[in-house]
Amino acid sequence: MFGRWLGNRGQAGGRGGALAGVQVPRTAGVLGCRVLDPVNEPVQQAEFVLTDSVGRKVTAGETDPFGSLLATVPAGDYRLAVKAEGFTPFHGSVTVTEGAHATLGDVTLQVAQPPQLPDPGDWDIEPNHSQIGFTARHIGLARIHGRFNTFAGAVRIADRMEDSAMHVIIDAASIDTNAQMRDDHLRSGDFLDVGRYPTLEFYSERFVHRGGNRWGVTGALTLHGVSRTVTLDTRYLGLGNGLEGETRAACRASTELHREDFTLTWQTMLARGIAVVGPSISVDLDMQIVPRG
Repeated sequence: MFGRWLGNRGQAGGRGGALAGVQVPRTAGVLGCRVLDPVNEPVQQAEFVLTDSVGRKVTAGETDPFGSLLATVPAGDYRLAVKAEGFTPFHGSVTVTEGAHATLGDVTLQVAQPPQLPDPGDWDIEPNHSQIGFTARHIGLARIHGRFNTFAGAVRIADRMEDSAMHVIIDAASIDTNAQMRDDHLRSGDFLDVGRYPTLEFYSERFVHRGGNRWGVTGALTLHGVSRTVTLDTRYLGLGNGLEGETRAACRASTELHREDFTLTWQTMLARGIAVVGPSISVDLDMQIVPRG
């Protein structure tokens, strides 16, 4: 079906056929392909980037629910890069001519070998190469970025990765948004109330493999004296070696917290009815762990 719609690879056909009814600028053409997995199932939401002959990005996006991508671009020579979670990236070349459509046909992505997991045992979060950051909406327009400067944590890697556990403790007073007045307000009773609740803590309950290098790490987060279950959407980046030859493992994780869930309900409104602080907070973690001892 896709082939009938786009025509054969590199086919030129003027303004008729597959381009009938499609408004294409006179100096442009249409590029398309379908992205499949090794068993010929469409790969939806695969990310693609199209660059020109000197490496400049021309367009980018994701495949549709049928694994298809379609782009109208100026005539010329291009490189197409396609990547998706759990698959080896694809790179290909294609030439687009004026008033024609070009297709790479069916692009089959190969399953990628997942990165090696850390050895079982106790690992410590290495704070000098790790970061816990957050982003909050401000006055309905801008975003405020911050981080916690002091934290510690450990990961116990089990023989079966799904049985592993993690504990992270954060010094609430170390919050830093690069503005002293704002940080003092965040430490006050209106927000974190660090005098009563000096730490934030996360205890994981389970690790769930979501395919490829993606994991869900679910546990209890205690913030402002309230505990709630949260899940960290985690990308495991694999193993490496530091400058002194030490083994390191790395990951990135993110989650979204709702302030009301943790009784962080302070709010004031602008004259036009817009909240000064948004209701949710995005949390991003970049972690490196090293074997204990």
